[in-house]
Amino acid sequence: MTATSTADPTRFKMGRTIFALMLREMSSTYGRSTGGYIWALIEPISGIAFLTVVFSFALRSPSIGDSFALYYATGMLPLGLFRQLSGKTANAIKYSKPLLGYPRVTFIDTILARVILNSITQMLISAVLIGGMVLVSPSFVFLNIPEMMLSFLMAIALGIGIGTLNCFLFWRFDWWQEIWKVIMRPLFIISGVLYNFDDLPAFAQEILWWNPIVHVVGQMRMGVYATYEPTYLSYVFVFAVSLTTMAAGLTLLSRYHDDILYK
Repeated sequence: MTATSTADPTRFKMGRTIFALMLREMSSTYGRSTGGYIWALIEPISGIAFLTVVFSFALRSPSIGDSFALYYATGMLPLGLFRQLSGKTANAIKYSKPLLGYPRVTFIDTILARVILNSITQMLISAVLIGGMVLVSPSFVFLNIPEMMLSFLMAIALGIGIGTLNCFLFWRFDWWQEIWKVIMRPLFIISGVLYNFDDLPAFAQEILWWNPIVHVVGQMRMGVYATYEPTYLSYVFVFAVSLTTMAAGLTLLSRYHDDILYK
């Protein structure tokens, strides 16, 4: 039997395992009806609506374009994708630990199942919301789909990387999960959701540039607004952070695999 023929059944079994884990995730997170997915839409819509109402009274127009809703959507949706994906990935093993005792289920399967399902879900939600806002936007907006997809890819990579590292850290250090919650709270303010990074003072730009979400948001706005050109943006930096944290997380999870499974 050739190497190819022995590898194919293994890949097929892995695919079936991931698909089964995705179905389990769908059932527990969104339920068996469309109602769960409606609630997944309501959360970002309510947040965007709140910001739109509040800032439309305080400002005459957003920093780019004429639509407050579209402007804040370009910040909230990629940030939401990162937060959802990093959180789901960080808790993948804790969520599926009872299944890790089965020989066919590995920690990589549990992470991939959550990554695939939640990436698809959040990207579809973003597409529906941004597409709907563009249709009712008072001014013409040209969507650059490849640039928008790059923003989604950056958010997904960052969510996987940081989530994988946190997957180990949450297990190893009970106190780290509480500290991480504190770290995440100001992320909405310091990630460029409410403003353009370019409009900040130089000293603030030098500090906030190291927040990779700033680059993800800037990439999304470049894809939605044809006239916006963020010179500060570095997708290389985002992917470097993503790969570094993911490699560290996978290494630690592999090193402590038996401890995670049996302790």
